[in-house]
Amino acid sequence: QVQLVELGGGLVQAGDSLRLSCTASGRAFSSLSMAWFRQAPGKEREVVAAMSRTGSSTYYATSVKGRFTVSRDNAKNTMHLQMNSLKPEDTAVYYCAARSMVYIAYDVNDYDYWGQGTQVTVSS
Repeated sequence: QVQLVELGGGLVQAGDSLRLSCTASGRAFSSLSMAWFRQAPGKEREVVAAMSRTGSSTYYATSVKGRFTVSRDNAKNTMHLQMNSLKPEDTAVYYCAARSMVYIAYDVNDYDYWGQGTQVTVSS
């Protein structure tokens, strides 16, 4: 099985930046397709960004495209989410997710493994 741990959340002001990290253990990181999801209170969990096993394919939600960048370092079993120009509507718990299929996926039901989540709060 796979364990995922997110780090890097916090409280920031609108316009600030944060960098989230997700570290995987229990399986070779290069065998996993990865994604970031987020969930605000009373809202459905939504995809933020996704990445294929090699990082050659990426996907971004329209609400974050141009502001967020996803990357992965397979040698360190780590995925990152660089978040710039943060807005109050970005406030949510951010989750790292993984699946053992080669292709990018965008739905919560497509992912097998989840981290514990890290809180991101953006004040105005």
